[in-house]
Order: sequence, then structure tokens, then C-alpha cells
Amino acid sequence: METTANVLVALVAALHAYILVLEMFLWERKPGRSLSGFDADMARATAPLAANQGLYNGFLAAGLVWGLFAGDPTGYRVTLFFLGCVVVAGLYGGATANRRIFVAQALPGALALAAVLLSR
Repeated sequence: METTANVLVALVAALHAYILVLEMFLWERKPGRSLSGFDADMARATAPLAANQGLYNGFLAAGLVWGLFAGDPTGYRVTLFFLGCVVVAGLYGGATANRRIFVAQALPGALALAAVLLSR
């Protein structure tokens, strides 16, 4: 179960690193615009906001990677903390911005969190 938990945590970290790239570097290009659904003008106007969100997603990814590589008990605690942050961010984003965020962020985070808790 520990291997499954680690794989899920790594996948959630990779997802958030991908979101960082989309929001910070590709927001005004086709991949970023397809994520947001914005036209070119709105993408340009919201690019600083998206870059800020991307940076936060990068922090989530970095925290999850830290948790994977840190020895216990620190690694376990860090992983729980950052997965909790992912779930809360996904719930909030799904409730306030776009319901797809429930499935794209909160659900993977919750599954990884459950796997980490069950692996102990």
C-alpha cells in the first residue's frame, strides 16, 4: 500500500507542476486558454492572476515532493499537510470557480490522502 500511496502522491505533485506550467507560462497560448476557456484578450488581462495561481500550485507540488523524499516522521507529516492543502484548494476552487476542479484537483488529492493514511 505504501508504494500505491507514493505513486498517487507523485501523480498529484506532477499534476500541480503541470498546472504551474499552464498558468504561469502557457496561459495566453492554446493550452492555457483551453484550460480557462478565455479568449485572447481575457487571457492577456488575467495572465498576472493566473501566474499567481500557478505559483501556488508549484508550492503544492514542491511540498508533496518534499514529503516523498523526507524521512519519517517528517515526510509523512509534510505529505499529509500538503495533500490536505490540495483537497481544501480543490474544494474551494470547485465551489467558487469551476466545478471541474472538484474532479481535477480535490478528488486526486483525496484519493492520495486516503492511500497515505491507509499505508500506515
